[in-house]
Amino acid sequence: MPQLFETTSLGGMTLENRFVRSATWEGMAAEDGSCTAALVDITAELARGEIGLIISSHTFVSPEGRSSIGQLAGYDERFFDGLRQMVRAAHCHDSKIVLQLGHAGVRSPTLLTKQSAVGPSCQATAPGESARAMTLEEIDGLIRAFGDAAVRGKDAGFDGVQIHLAHGYLLSQFLSPYFNKRTDDYGGSVENRARIVLRILDQVRNSVGEGFPVLVKLNAEDFIDNGLTVEEMLQVSAMLEAAGIDGIELSGGTTDPAGDEHPVREGTPTTEAEEVYYRDHARQYKERIGVPLILVGGIRSYTVAEELIDSGLTDYVALCRPLIREPGLVARWKSGDTRPSECGSCAACLVPIRAGKGMYCVAARSA
Repeated sequence: MPQLFETTSLGGMTLENRFVRSATWEGMAAEDGSCTAALVDITAELARGEIGLIISSHTFVSPEGRSSIGQLAGYDERFFDGLRQMVRAAHCHDSKIVLQLGHAGVRSPTLLTKQSAVGPSCQATAPGESARAMTLEEIDGLIRAFGDAAVRGKDAGFDGVQIHLAHGYLLSQFLSPYFNKRTDDYGGSVENRARIVLRILDQVRNSVGEGFPVLVKLNAEDFIDNGLTVEEMLQVSAMLEAAGIDGIELSGGTTDPAGDEHPVREGTPTTEAEEVYYRDHARQYKERIGVPLILVGGIRSYTVAEELIDSGLTDYVALCRPLIREPGLVARWKSGDTRPSECGSCAACLVPIRAGKGMYCVAARSA
């Protein structure tokens, strides 16, 4: 059997294969952030498609940390029932599922949250608007909020949690000198900028106990001037390894809330040679870090996924947009039909999500 489809263990989770559904914003939660029947159906469809591990879309751990409409919430027990249904949908088809926990920081839209946006430092967010720097008391409260949300995820039946450190959200902002201008213990050196992350990891681990998998999603780099560098990513990864993290997913790219989008790559992959946005980052990671690696970004072809695993460049292959186009892609590949994903990386799927219509592949519906 190909290594892609062998059974493995990640942080104590037994996974049926090495494919991971990377956290994907569906924009289909209820107005208050509750899980809906539509999200449960998507989870079931992914699990029927034989994804080894499903990572939920980013779930905000406190009300002011919301990033968008249709986003899942995890800051209160009233969200339990819907989340439990999502877990049951995954488990009924032998997939594991982890809950991604995050906070938008300076990217929180005040019109949506009805609260002021906060971040590591003062930051312009839109014409005439800005986020303020978090106080030490607020940082302590945030750390507790992550721990509390992780417990809720465990109680709801999730197989683990993933802490979102990427894509310019709050913890990514703390790690990045582009956003983080603090002069206290949470700013300056990479060790100081990572302090909040390590404290959150410690809080989560103490809250959920040993044996419950805790993963992170981390930028390979920020791809912006004065952002998190590859070397700093490796330093943060080493700190996470020393702290006992169970797995690290490498992604990349950052959005400036003032309106500057910073893409994670140039163009879209049209050949297998152009796939895998973070290949070199993964190589450097594997040379220095021993934590199991989940690699996402631009992977569209079975042969590319197979090469990544067989060469040892990554331990798990994560997919995002290809599974919007074709939730049953992994099952198709396993059946022997190894044609590449039909996803063209056009990003048109973001249009209906941002319009409040939920996630779907625009190209497929137009065909």
